[in-house]
Amino acid sequence: MKPKPTDQSRVPVAHARERFLNDDGAVDDRLTGAVRDAISTSWRRSRSFKVQTDRLELPFVREPNTDSPLMTAARPVLHQLATDLSSEPVSIILTSPDGVILSRAAGSDELLGQLDAVSLAPGYSYSEEHAGTNGIGTALETRQATLVSGAEHYAGCLTQLSCAGVPIRNPFSGGIVGALDLTGWVEEGGSLLLSLAKSATVQIEQQMLANASERESRLLSAYLATCRRAPQMMVLAIAADVVLMNRRLRQSIDPQDQVSMLELAVDQTVDIAAGRRVNTLPSGRSLRLAMVPEFSDATGGIAVFHVHLMDSATTPPQRRPSKASVLPGIVGRSSSWRQASDRIAQHVGAGHWIVVSGERGSGRSAVLRAAAGQYRRGTIRVYAAGDFQDTDTLDSFAAEIDTEGYAVILRDVDEFDDDMLFDVAEVVQGREHAGWLGMTLSAGDATPTLGATLLPFFSHTIEVPPLRHRIEDLQVLVPTILRQLTRGRELDVAPDAMRQLSKYTWPGNVAELRQALRDVVTHHRSGTITAQHLPPMYRAQSRHTLTRIEALERDAIVRSLEENGQNKVAAANALGISRATIYRKIKEFGIDM
Repeated sequence: MKPKPTDQSRVPVAHARERFLNDDGAVDDRLTGAVRDAISTSWRRSRSFKVQTDRLELPFVREPNTDSPLMTAARPVLHQLATDLSSEPVSIILTSPDGVILSRAAGSDELLGQLDAVSLAPGYSYSEEHAGTNGIGTALETRQATLVSGAEHYAGCLTQLSCAGVPIRNPFSGGIVGALDLTGWVEEGGSLLLSLAKSATVQIEQQMLANASERESRLLSAYLATCRRAPQMMVLAIAADVVLMNRRLRQSIDPQDQVSMLELAVDQTVDIAAGRRVNTLPSGRSLRLAMVPEFSDATGGIAVFHVHLMDSATTPPQRRPSKASVLPGIVGRSSSWRQASDRIAQHVGAGHWIVVSGERGSGRSAVLRAAAGQYRRGTIRVYAAGDFQDTDTLDSFAAEIDTEGYAVILRDVDEFDDDMLFDVAEVVQGREHAGWLGMTLSAGDATPTLGATLLPFFSHTIEVPPLRHRIEDLQVLVPTILRQLTRGRELDVAPDAMRQLSKYTWPGNVAELRQALRDVVTHHRSGTITAQHLPPMYRAQSRHTLTRIEALERDAIVRSLEENGQNKVAAANALGISRATIYRKIKEFGIDM
């Protein structure tokens, strides 16, 4: 059924909307009776959000989670509703609580085409912030069932439609978990759409209540199994509004941090990648949640986590004498680096088993080994992940751990496979008080197996900052590394070279800095290093982190400019690109010759 001409009864609303949009948000007194308060208030919110009135540029937020508890409960209700309305030009839309479309169904190809044209499709957000006044966003904003019809929409491209949105509430907490929306042509919409949406919403909420009883039983079973398997771990289990924490977790985290932790856990059930992140709690402590996959069920809305609390380098609890931070061979004057080094030294000096995490090349192994050399007696044995490829290494490691007063460092444990993690954990079991063990780990890369095997033995995790977060350390790192590379010979660095080095983001951290300086020393062994002596990639400053292809493209332009005497036209011809392109690329990549 095609849309029909606008009915005369709707003209006052259209006039009020036009006057509102053209007169700085004012609604003429003669027309205010044509506009409901809820709509005019929503128009003002939409204006404050700077929503476009002539077009919609909606963001694709994320792929819908089709196995969420809401989707599980709504699926049979939506299927029945779609069957009942199969011959009607009405679409059935389910959204998340932030207005992202989860599912859409309609029996009319013409209506579906219109919905596609305005991005009313799975993955896109129809919150008021993005789409202005509409049945979905306004219902979620007001937390009330809402019908938005024709010119009541803020965006002109939606005025052919009527949208009846109803918030869906959690049957336990009353919190909003999503919305159901029925959308049709403006001539077909009205109170009937809103009544149908309300009725279907009640059925969805009843189905959520029925599903919850079974889910709670499975949650308890999963929680108890996790606690039995790893009794030394802090365990958190959630499903809907049910939260289970073991005693060790309850005693380790205060109520304010518990609230923040629960919010992070809920977020992680939607975004699995969040499990690789370390989060800061209100108290300043750091926390990472490692989901236990064998006891978690996304379809049933159950999530079980191992909780890892980490000391923050910026909030050390008890400070030992300041000399603890003076570690041989470790340089850096930034506050974040000194505090991290001090915390590592204190814990190693106190005999605590610690994990030092951070990005590769950031100096985590160097500072841990320096602290061990300063405060542990005897020889420090270091085992890298690659060493365990040799079957004899595990025997050597076991023999070392069997020695009284041992001091061992395991490097890059995130590179261990699952079998090796279980083997190493078995060797360590029972030898916790006979010596000292330290580990290095990439920030955010702990696997569930690592969380269930080795990490429980370690009471403290300290993260060292990446070089880009302590760029001032270049002032002492560069001359120190140069002295090491030149075996003590003096090699100065000009201010322009140091400026260029400071502009770079150093994804490879100190390891990359060392290699860059090694390349410089190979060709320039004395005198002063200027910006011209640096490798091409360090002579440019980009506005964003470049992809590998972009980095190659940037280096090619820098070399071509060098080979053609900084003549941009000649460099462009040599590369086979236009003059306009090379000028644009020079600006885009921040090339400063």
